[in-house]
Amino acid sequence: MSHFSTIKTKLVNKDTLLESLLLLGEKVDINQTLENPVGHNHDKLICDITVGTDIGFRFNKVTDAYELVTDLQTWNRSIPPKVFLDKVTQQYAVNTIVNTVEDDGFTILENKKTLDGSIELTCTKWD
Repeated sequence: MSHFSTIKTKLVNKDTLLESLLLLGEKVDINQTLENPVGHNHDKLICDITVGTDIGFRFNKVTDAYELVTDLQTWNRSIPPKVFLDKVTQQYAVNTIVNTVEDDGFTILENKKTLDGSIELTCTKWD
């Protein structure tokens, strides 16, 4: 029998997480209940942010961070959960850096993805 699994993250800011998911092209909702996969009877689970009907992020007050919640046995995406979470985490990091440097008066000159999948940001600040 499958169940909802949780995967710990270091994602702590709801707005940045939401922005990251949207920039990755995900359809997101706020404060929704994850649906049980067909033939499964999980306890209902309300998540702070949901991606579709079977993936969510909920805030864990003990770790002070969001955790990914999904049914790993019925995961039906073309990429595994770890790769999905890696992409979200990378976009979250980029958004955090961009927001921070812009708040500090920098301008983003270039934001490019390299062949190996890493992201290079070029920033400048004129006084």
